[in-house]
Amino acid sequence: MRKLALNDEILLKIEKPARYIGNEVNSVMKDKSKIDIRFAMCFPDVYEIGMSHLGIQILYDMFNRREDVWCERVYSPWTDLDQIMRNEQIPLFALESQDPIKEFDFLGITIQYEMCYTNILQVIDLSGIPLNACDRNDSDPIVIGGGPCTYNPEPLAEFFDLFYIGDGETVYDQLLDAYKENKKNGGSRKDYLRKAAEIEGIYVPQFYETEYKEDGTIASFKPTDSHAKPVIQKQMVSNLTDTYYPMAPVVPFIKVTQDRVVLEIQRGCIRGCRFCQAGMLYRPTRERDVETLKQYACAMLKNTGHEEISLSSLSSSDYSQLKELVTFLIEEFKDEGINICLPSLRIDAFSLDVMGKVQDIRKSSLTFAPEAGSQRMRDVINKGLTEEIILDGAGQAFEGGWNKVKLYFMLGLPTETEEDMKAIPRLADKIARRYYEIPKDRRNGKCQITTSTSFFIPKPFTPFQWAKMYDKEEYVARAAVVKHEFQGQLNRKSLKYHWHEADVTVLEGVFARGDRRLSKVILEAYRLGCLYDSWTETFDNEKWMQAFENTGVDIGFYNLRERDSDEIFPWDFIDIGVTKDFLYREWERAMKGEVTPNCRVRCSGCGVMKYKGGVCIESKN
Repeated sequence: MRKLALNDEILLKIEKPARYIGNEVNSVMKDKSKIDIRFAMCFPDVYEIGMSHLGIQILYDMFNRREDVWCERVYSPWTDLDQIMRNEQIPLFALESQDPIKEFDFLGITIQYEMCYTNILQVIDLSGIPLNACDRNDSDPIVIGGGPCTYNPEPLAEFFDLFYIGDGETVYDQLLDAYKENKKNGGSRKDYLRKAAEIEGIYVPQFYETEYKEDGTIASFKPTDSHAKPVIQKQMVSNLTDTYYPMAPVVPFIKVTQDRVVLEIQRGCIRGCRFCQAGMLYRPTRERDVETLKQYACAMLKNTGHEEISLSSLSSSDYSQLKELVTFLIEEFKDEGINICLPSLRIDAFSLDVMGKVQDIRKSSLTFAPEAGSQRMRDVINKGLTEEIILDGAGQAFEGGWNKVKLYFMLGLPTETEEDMKAIPRLADKIARRYYEIPKDRRNGKCQITTSTSFFIPKPFTPFQWAKMYDKEEYVARAAVVKHEFQGQLNRKSLKYHWHEADVTVLEGVFARGDRRLSKVILEAYRLGCLYDSWTETFDNEKWMQAFENTGVDIGFYNLRERDSDEIFPWDFIDIGVTKDFLYREWERAMKGEVTPNCRVRCSGCGVMKYKGGVCIESKN
């Protein structure tokens, strides 16, 4: 019988002990004596968030299909248990076996957002693994990172042995086989890292060095080991239909953020919004076969007992078989009370028709993401939406019975003026006005328009990677302009306004485009007590500012300047297919307010055609 790593006394002291006991439905148990590799898969946040992440569910299923591998899960302990583990010297453990992470061969960490960086150090530290990769020996697990933030891995370079760049379904088998072979031959840790560096898509930070110019920008970035590649190629699954997908995902005991079956219908996006990193990283758009998706849906709902299914993608409206798939799900599960969730839809007649069939209109709200209030600004970011389209979509939604709308915008975008800021409340008011144009007897109560603004963050591998950011005070001032304009709108009683924390945005921007010199800042912030920085109740900006001061790193260097056209970026050694030349052309088009058509209308020559998949193949036919 499995012995829990935490005794009853500790479990009674902490919040939500079910986060740590494992043994959930569909979790995988194996005989340790019959496997060669133990892999601890980590999401560096609380259980409820980590259990909602599809990528980990895919890799968990993929690894555990191998008889020689046992993949288990681990998440960041919440602050209450973190303190107990430190005081009582309890090592961090995996959910399935409850064994210490230190006993595993690999610790794989998915890195989804910049504000989890101190949690990554927490996980490594509580596992009893040296924080710096250069201090580890042959008895320590190999620490490997994956996920969107690894497209600029440099701020975390000192803490990871390997980074996996791209879709996880491609070269992990090679990586694990190389580890097995190295172990069998009595090879050292360094021997394995050299073998790993020869595998496409694998980046070993300790085999590279950076030289800097006097102004602090990068002079050169090059390998120091003959096994390391000068350029790391993004790994991509060309055929999503024939790759891995979990038919029996793990079902949590407690309510989690996404408590439902998740059906990934496609990867990538055809739209080309200039601020959107995911839209560039995951090109080209690749669809899963609709018949396969029908089979997946039936199997997953049966194997989990979930009562809701979410169709996942960056832009679900662009999935060519969406109508057929949704119609099937409605018919197949009409007597079983299954809810169908459709995030990431463009608000057009088809989408509204579909949503009207699957949602309780009186309870649900619609989400629009115009991103910018003025047409000029929407053209700069290449959003592809006119005010006419937005108001027409809202009107159709109101006619269909909806009365609650959420609007998402960004402040601080390149070239933004005060008029662009004021256009946000004005657009929200026009949408509310559109509602009150409907005869009173056909309205569904009062209208509620909730507007949220986040602050723009320039991300690597986007046309806006050259853009400057602002300091905290400037962001707050811009939000104040918007708030003041809201107060003057005709329908202000129907309008609500929220904005994102400015100090968090500044840090996110610094780490999004940072280099290796930021590793010491992250380490110092962790030593000062920073943890769960993406959570409002635990974020401490003063400690972060102290970390920058203590390490002598100038935060302004990373966010308060526009980049030169020929500047070497910390991530330039990674090839995602989309070329830097294309991104700069898009930057120049943005400055002129020129719109670039989506990938299905016209190929814009971004470079990903070389991957020979998805929409790029369509465009050749």
